[in-house]
Order: sequence, then structure tokens, then C-alpha cells
Amino acid sequence: MPPPTTLAQLADFAARTYEGLDALADGEVRWSFGQLGAAVHAAARAVIAHGVEPGDRVAVWASNSREWISAALGALSAGAVLVPLNTRYKAAEAADIIRRSGARTLLTERGFLGIDYVAMLRDSGEDLGGLESVVVLRGGATGPELSWGKWLARGRYVSEATRSARAAAVLPDDLADILYTSGTTGRPKGVMGTHRQVLAGIEAWSRAVTLRPGDRYLLVNPFFHTFGYKAGFVACLLRGAAMIPEAVYDVDRVLRRIADERISVLLAPPTVFHGLVRHPGLAHHDLGALRLAGTGASVVPVALVDEIRERLGVSGVFTAYGLTECMGVVAVCPVDADAWSVSHTVGLPLPGTEIRIVGPGGPDGGRLPAGSAGEVAVRGPQVMLGYLDDPQATARILDDAGWLYTGDIGVLDERGYLSITDRLKDMYVVGGFNAYPAEVENVLRGHELISEAAVVGAPDERLGEVGVAYLVTEDGRHPDPSELTAWTRERLANFKVPRRFHVIPELPRNASGKILKAELRRAARENVREGRNGRPAAPGAAHIAEEQARPEPEGESR
Repeated sequence: MPPPTTLAQLADFAARTYEGLDALADGEVRWSFGQLGAAVHAAARAVIAHGVEPGDRVAVWASNSREWISAALGALSAGAVLVPLNTRYKAAEAADIIRRSGARTLLTERGFLGIDYVAMLRDSGEDLGGLESVVVLRGGATGPELSWGKWLARGRYVSEATRSARAAAVLPDDLADILYTSGTTGRPKGVMGTHRQVLAGIEAWSRAVTLRPGDRYLLVNPFFHTFGYKAGFVACLLRGAAMIPEAVYDVDRVLRRIADERISVLLAPPTVFHGLVRHPGLAHHDLGALRLAGTGASVVPVALVDEIRERLGVSGVFTAYGLTECMGVVAVCPVDADAWSVSHTVGLPLPGTEIRIVGPGGPDGGRLPAGSAGEVAVRGPQVMLGYLDDPQATARILDDAGWLYTGDIGVLDERGYLSITDRLKDMYVVGGFNAYPAEVENVLRGHELISEAAVVGAPDERLGEVGVAYLVTEDGRHPDPSELTAWTRERLANFKVPRRFHVIPELPRNASGKILKAELRRAARENVREGRNGRPAAPGAAHIAEEQARPEPEGESR
């Protein structure tokens, strides 16, 4: 069968191309690619039966599972547009995306990490825009929402001919999904990706990382993230790899799963591999099938690369670079590269992808030679269509020639390998999750004792980076760190909550009044290196309020 040109064709392509291979293992449920295709067809018929039209938005707010996969592919094959929601969102964050995306249907669950998403959203009183239907994938329906079983049951009245016609009507340049990512303003922006863009990027990426038929891929990256969804189960269907979804990351369970399921592929942030190579019971688990390990999203020490190869016995280790605006994939360091290159670079651009380093001001700054640091610009078939309902934001980073200006600072060496050295934006990465200071700062400024706030990322051995908040308070008072943690956690996903709070007399600024984030980042790094607690953390600091509890990110790995 020829390669699919839309995600609507993906399940059928996999069923015919990889007919004899395992497709999925989720608990006691085992599917072949043919059985997966049948589940996708059932989900598509249900979407049609419930009146979802081509182009309608279907949001998914749930943990990794076979239901997520079949529901998402079913919606896509009926011409709907997928809108994944972060399972760590609070009600206000989820409602904002549901409302602005125009989602008509929400697929969610009850009980993940003890959270009842249905009740949380219903009881919040938030404006949900045009949302009409709520479907519970797991956990049961107790109110006006529908259970997954009942949702599917209505699809029995839709003929296979009708379903097939809907799938055939989906075109490569139709909108496939909207993934939300924050910018420097802190307001999430909807990244629009077409079927063509998704498939072009992931096909090139899956070949570059050597994903192959018969691989068994432990999907620990959450499906709301591009690396769980696109470089996760979409890549598996393209290449014939079995999908083993994990809803919650637990190092003991992951070790057992790698051994029991004969896992050959594991992609995860450095924090996951850090936990595996140092696990006291590592020697008691047979990891002999593991051949491919991919990591990135934060600093990857050379020593960790060596440990993955030596202690886990993984022959292929790679790092990669991508962003949501490029379907999550831009460059890959070859799996057989030396440890220094894997640690210090993100490798070569994918086939068909161009990378340039440009001077200040984007294209007007000019293309810079090898070895020069500047903004990373990307052009390729996987570059997004644009931001939903935000043409101004689109125009700021995407030019008429198709170049996307990433906001990242990088260097291309003489080999063409890319190194990411800094960020024009202030984003930092906590255990694989992007955190945006402006969003956190806006929340902190809502506290009655806080008049100003600046948040930066600081290195953390286990999580890569964590947030550090510098605060100016009313009358110089010192709020209790544990109270600030609890207060912030009520309003933000846990990974966004700063791990340390420093109270200072004033924020450092330049002559025009702009906050000097570089000074705060430098101070935060020095605190980590010197192990300070309760000493000045920034120019003019009089006091530091250090959080004691240091809450950990919840179960998901990325």
C-alpha cells in the first residue's frame, strides 16, 4: 500500500502494511494492526453518528491509553480537528483552550492521578464556548456526559461506506490538529498543523532515528505533547512499531515493562534515564531488547550518554531538537554519534529541512557563518500553517519565504551539526515540559503580598531545570514559601510552580526599565552551584524565602 497522504489513511495503511505485527499492548489488551484499524473505524463511525462534521474541533483531555489512540485517529479519519489538552491543566486553563479552539466535543476521563476532570470542569463555572458533548474514555459516566461505550454504540448505525467516504474526503492540506503552546506573553497560542505537515515531519524523523517494523516502543511521553502523539503513536503506525502506552511514569514499573514487554525503543527526558541508570535494582531486570534511546528537551551530560550505552546496554542513543511549530521535529543527532556530539549538539537537520543561523532582527540581520551564535531559523515541509486566530503572532515568526524564526539561539558547526546555546525567549524546561515565565509571573502578581515577580529557570540534576521566582513584596513582607507553593498550585499545572521563592528589595532593571533576566538567571545558577540557602540571590537581595517542600511533577514524564 502506498504511504498515507493524510492521517485519515494512517490506520488502514498500518493494518495492510504490517498485518502480521503486534500493534499495541495496554494492560491485558493486545491488538494487532488489524484490530487497531477496526477500533479506529468504530471511533470514526461514532464521531459521524454524533454529528461531528469535517473541520469540527474534538478536544482530548486524558492520559495515555488505547482509547486515546483510537479516539484521536477516529476523529481525524472523520475529518475532525484534534485539540489535545495537557492533563496537568487546571479547569481555567483547559476551559480557555476549549473555548478558544471552538471545540464541540471533549473526550476525557475520571480517576487519573485521583482527578475527576469532568467534575473539575463542570464545577468550575468556566465558559466552555460551543462545547456540546463530553465523553468519558475511562472512569465511567455519572451525569449528562456519555461513556465511551455508549458513544461507540451509536456508531453501529453508520455504514462502512459512509465512514470510508468521510476518510477519503480528507485532503493533505486540511487542518489536522491544533496544539497549544505559550509564548513570551504567557497566553497559549494554537499551533495549526495540516495532515501533510504532520506526516512529512514524522516520516523524516522516524527514518532518521531508525524506528523500524517490529520495534516495541514504550510511550511514556504524554499524548498531548508532540513527542507522545506525533513522534509517538503516529510514528509507530508509519513504521510498524508496537505501541505500549504508559499513563504514569514510575521508574520501578518502567524497568519491569522494559523487561516484560521486550521494549526496544524508549524516548524520554534526561530525568527518566537518570532514574533508570541509577536504579538499585537495575541489574535484576533484563533490558537486552532495548536498542534505541532518545532524549533531549534539556541539558544531556556526556556522562549520562555513556551510562545509557554502558549500564542500559543501548547501542543507539540520540538527541533531537524540535518545537510545536514544526510538528515537534527539526534536527536529530545520529544514533551512532560520539557521546560529546550527542551531549553538546542536536545533530543534523532532517532530510528536506533547512536550518540557518541569523543575526539580530531575524532575516534583516543576515545569515551568519558556521561557528557564529544567532537565532535559529527553520524551513521545511513540517513548518506549521500558523497560529489559530492570531495572524500578527504568526507574522512575527513566519516569513513569506517559509522561514520560521524559533526564538532559540544556536550555532552550526563545520559539520552542519546544530547546538542550542540559549533562548531568546525565557522559556525553561521542567522534566521535559515547557514552562513560560510570563504565565507564572502573572499568577504570582495576583497574590495579595506580591507587587512584582520575575521567574527564571535554574539547573536541576534530576529535572533538567526548575523555576525560581524573584519577588518584590508589599512593605517587604516575607510570605511563607509553603503557602506560596500551595497558592500557585491551585492556579497552575504543577510543573509550572516555582521550586524556590526569593524575596528581594527590587528587581534589577536596565535604564529603560526592562527587567534584567540574565542577572537573575546567573544568580539562580550560582545558588545551585554554591548550595546557598537563605543568602542573597540577586543584586540587592536582602532575604531569600526558600521553598522547603519542593513538590515534584506529577506522574507523566514529559
